[in-house]
Amino acid sequence: MPITNGHLYNIVKDVNKVREITIVQNEAGQRLDKFLAKYLNKAPKSFFYKMLRKKNITLNGKKAEGAEKLIEGDIVRLFLAEETIESFKESYQLDAKVNQRAVKLDVLYEDSHVVIINKPIGMLSQRAKESDVSLVELLIAYLLEMGSLTKEELSTFKPSVCNRLDRNTSGIVIAGKSLLGLQEMSAKLQDRSLHKYYRCIVKGTMTKGARINGYLAKDEKTNKVRITTNDPNDGESSYIETEYQPILSKNGYTLLEVLLITGKTHQIRAHLSSIGHPIIGDTKYGDETLNKKMQKQYGLSHQLLHSYRLEFPNLPKELEKLSNQKIIAPYPKLFKNLEKSLFSDN
Repeated sequence: MPITNGHLYNIVKDVNKVREITIVQNEAGQRLDKFLAKYLNKAPKSFFYKMLRKKNITLNGKKAEGAEKLIEGDIVRLFLAEETIESFKESYQLDAKVNQRAVKLDVLYEDSHVVIINKPIGMLSQRAKESDVSLVELLIAYLLEMGSLTKEELSTFKPSVCNRLDRNTSGIVIAGKSLLGLQEMSAKLQDRSLHKYYRCIVKGTMTKGARINGYLAKDEKTNKVRITTNDPNDGESSYIETEYQPILSKNGYTLLEVLLITGKTHQIRAHLSSIGHPIIGDTKYGDETLNKKMQKQYGLSHQLLHSYRLEFPNLPKELEKLSNQKIIAPYPKLFKNLEKSLFSDN
């Protein structure tokens, strides 16, 4: 089986009851026993260790214990009957609900490591419960459909998203097609060198930009957060910083561009509400009377918050196409219509 996507996925060949697996980029860096637990995902851990002791599973032709860190090019051999391997190996099954719908993602950018998607309103970034169909499942279905991923490759690595948006927030989500893509994008988000800008329409007139800070405490029962200027929980609350710049202010509304300095649950929504400028349509932190008016007049039933732009730092050679680039996600239709209507001269 040929190597695909620049040596990202594993090669398997069967010869005389020996299955030989060449470790590639997406599998390197993990312990041997962790790899085996993914590859033979229905087998108990005791089985791996027994086979390792008996040298029925070897690493580079030698006895192994399971704690060894795998590197690219390592050879794992399984001296097991095909029936045994297949009985312990459950292949990825595409969710039936995904099969019933056309997999159409608004892809803004794609290479062999990264996919950048413009997520619509109403779509989950990741599953909240087993029955959900999220962007992750749709992404895997998309990659399978495009031929850049096979079900066999999913046995040891699953593409996933690097950042999450609320169900009713639209815009940019970064996904890793490879382990390198996942790790690099997640690291850049974590160290804040990858800048995420949002656009939102808020209640009130704002003419000057500012950077605001505070502390965020979450109520798990209500899935709602509150913002305070001082930490009320003696170190247990999350410190947050939010920077905003007015783009347009008219008729008692303001279009803001927001840069997340920190990235916490509901941060933008709660932080703007705490300074008296709630996002229009926000049912958790917004103005109820205004929201009802917007619902009646425009059919708005979600917050007007959109992950609008990414600005990338210098990146490693494998991701150099994205180095110092900007990616912009167009507004959803309703956001665009309300912007035009709310800031008109009429």
